[in-house]
Amino acid sequence: MYQYHKWIRSFHAVAKTHSFTAAAAYLKIGQPTISEQVKALESRFSVELFYRRGRHVELTDAGRRLYEITEGIFGQEDEAVQLLQSLHSQKTGLLRIGAVSPPVVMNLTYDLMRKHPGIEFAISINTEKEALARLYDFTIDIAILAFIETDKRLHVVPYRTYPIVAVVREDHAWASRSSVPLASIKNEAVIMREPGSKTRELLENACKKQGVQINCVMQLNSREATMHAIAEGLGIGFVSEIEYMAIPGTKAIKLRDAPVTIDYYMCSLAVRKNRPLLRSVLESETLQKTSRKK
Repeated sequence: MYQYHKWIRSFHAVAKTHSFTAAAAYLKIGQPTISEQVKALESRFSVELFYRRGRHVELTDAGRRLYEITEGIFGQEDEAVQLLQSLHSQKTGLLRIGAVSPPVVMNLTYDLMRKHPGIEFAISINTEKEALARLYDFTIDIAILAFIETDKRLHVVPYRTYPIVAVVREDHAWASRSSVPLASIKNEAVIMREPGSKTRELLENACKKQGVQINCVMQLNSREATMHAIAEGLGIGFVSEIEYMAIPGTKAIKLRDAPVTIDYYMCSLAVRKNRPLLRSVLESETLQKTSRKK
């Protein structure tokens, strides 16, 4: 079993880094050793784990199935090392959070720092896809996402719901109002986030239900860029209320008649949900959500 462990660890490193060279650096051993151990694993069980195309490697179906298992094995090894390191530094724990929204994750972190003053936090801002990949890879503990992926590997807890607001320049006709009907969007030049954005998807769905045509004049893949484009008078835009940055010269306006909201969720791996620190965080948020509904 010890021999198999070395072979499987080399396989896992190649699968994780998508490269024999990067895997060697990751494990701090020679590349020939990595190649020999992966080849030995494939030969011993008469299975092909990688498609090799020059320097690029891609998992076969068998390789993907094995990687789903090794993610758990070696991810928990890494978790054990992190625990020992935190104990050595006299910390009560390290909580690694990946999120799609800086304001949302900072809101959560502020609450957690008050409840758990001994915890060290490592925060990363990622796309939904990147955050999920890092969660499955054990490189983060919790992901804050704006959608739920149906996957039995995940444990999901509702976190917060925020309204989506329109953002206009201060000299816009809406600037003197506190709210506008959703239908009034049809007369405006709209700056949209890129396709795949949850905010964009929710807005488009709400407009479609009312038969409102959106006049998209620009697409941007950055929330900050969108805000600056609005401040320059290039059009109006939309963000969740918590993400509105009060850039001078802009104003947030609520939508009425058909309010549009965005839900955020806290996700952890189901196999890790009962870790004391994660359980404390997840159960705390579940109780808060329940009390707010009441």
